[in-house]
Amino acid sequence: MTKMTITEARHALMALQRKMAAYDHAVGLIYFDGCTYAPKNTAENRATTMAILSEEIYRQNTSEETVELLEFLDAHKDELSSDEQRMVYLLLKDIRDMKKIPPDEYIAYQELLIMSDDVWHKAKEESDFELFRPYLEQIFDTHKKFARYIEPDKDPYDHWLNVYEEGLDMKTCDAFFDKLRSGIVPLLKRIKEKPQLDDSIRHGYFSPEKQEELAYLLMNRIGLDLGHVGLATTEHPFTTNFGSHLDERITTHYYEDDFACSMFSVIHEGGHALYDTGSARELAFTALDCGVSMGIHESQSRFYENIIGRSKAFCGMIFPELERILPEQMAGYTADDLYRGINKVEPSLIRTEADELTYSLHIMIRYELEKRVMHDELKVEDLPAEWNRLYKEYLGIDVPDDRSGVLQDCHWGNGSIGYFPSYALGNAYGAQFLEKMKETVDVDACVAAGDFGPVNEWNREHIWQHGCRFKPAELLDRVYGGPFDPQYYIDYLTKKYSDLYGL
Repeated sequence: MTKMTITEARHALMALQRKMAAYDHAVGLIYFDGCTYAPKNTAENRATTMAILSEEIYRQNTSEETVELLEFLDAHKDELSSDEQRMVYLLLKDIRDMKKIPPDEYIAYQELLIMSDDVWHKAKEESDFELFRPYLEQIFDTHKKFARYIEPDKDPYDHWLNVYEEGLDMKTCDAFFDKLRSGIVPLLKRIKEKPQLDDSIRHGYFSPEKQEELAYLLMNRIGLDLGHVGLATTEHPFTTNFGSHLDERITTHYYEDDFACSMFSVIHEGGHALYDTGSARELAFTALDCGVSMGIHESQSRFYENIIGRSKAFCGMIFPELERILPEQMAGYTADDLYRGINKVEPSLIRTEADELTYSLHIMIRYELEKRVMHDELKVEDLPAEWNRLYKEYLGIDVPDDRSGVLQDCHWGNGSIGYFPSYALGNAYGAQFLEKMKETVDVDACVAAGDFGPVNEWNREHIWQHGCRFKPAELLDRVYGGPFDPQYYIDYLTKKYSDLYGL
């Protein structure tokens, strides 16, 4: 690298990150297109493009010029702002990890993910795990191998847990899930002894057109900027950003016999989009843009979906809109019927449609399976049978087919090994956020009035604007003013469902 002044190096740092963001934009568009609008038989074309882009990304990010620039800035970090120091730290960490992976293996893996995601869609449609199995085997094998390249002295699954939630490992996860289990299982047992809530309000015929109208109403109501956030449909709802918080896309899936599925997926993905688009403007096109971890990300999506979206205040606010959009289906029902119907506790097959109380049991199953496969204690070919066994053990449910079982989630198909615990952590983070928010915001009154401004401003001030400026634990400490405690979540569930079921 030609000798630079610190000022020139700082400018070069920003130019490098803008270029990285542009590549992320292109890669994100390819992925989004494949999941939404692309014709079914076009995966090979996308995989070829992805291979070429991945090679360029690898070369740029691991080049001698890039590494020297970042090492120079790291050596002069006392002359950098706190934001610039964090950018250099994150970029160097990622690049040092990437350089430990052989280029040909890195590129081949990016191709694999495109093909795997495409095959997963087909396999789910046909309920055929064997179609997907060879790809999933390669994904797990690659994750084990890459973890050994990057951190040879660390447990491979601990490595990937830490990728999605910095500081997370199996010891922490095990203790967290043990505490949740001790609070949830006895409460669930007591609820099962009570008469079940009536959820007939959510069932009937609901046209996709009417559901789409509701989706856009919900996006507006929770405060999304539709000039920067788009909506599409796909098999498995997700959220993605394209290189910066200035372009965000969410997706949903319309089930004609249950409007609540899409309603809650839109609110859930909308929570992700609120977090991303709430990043400070000056963070755009840098390594600090958008959310810091998947646990914090899921805290926002699950907060809006459940703590807000399944609240009595929200039901009272949204019910008149449902009467307007779905007058025949809502006839004879009340806002209280909606509140009770969407909070019915009933062990279910599908994670994304699970009630708040049983949801974490779905996550525990996935965590246990991932952990065992990553430690060669379970073969990929045995996943369907073990999945079905655990659903029977944890939830008392017989799994009728792979589509409703091991193939229901897209995460393994797109390489997200170690992601699932983030959902349960997010639930618990969000409950503790609520307690802090209520110290200065009358949350129920705001939601009942349809005014999400104070709720969103609190989240923006304490969480969103910071992007990746702080490590997850540092951010939580700033918000909570003390340690994270999952007991807040257990207390939240206990109070809510004791009131609902008269316990």
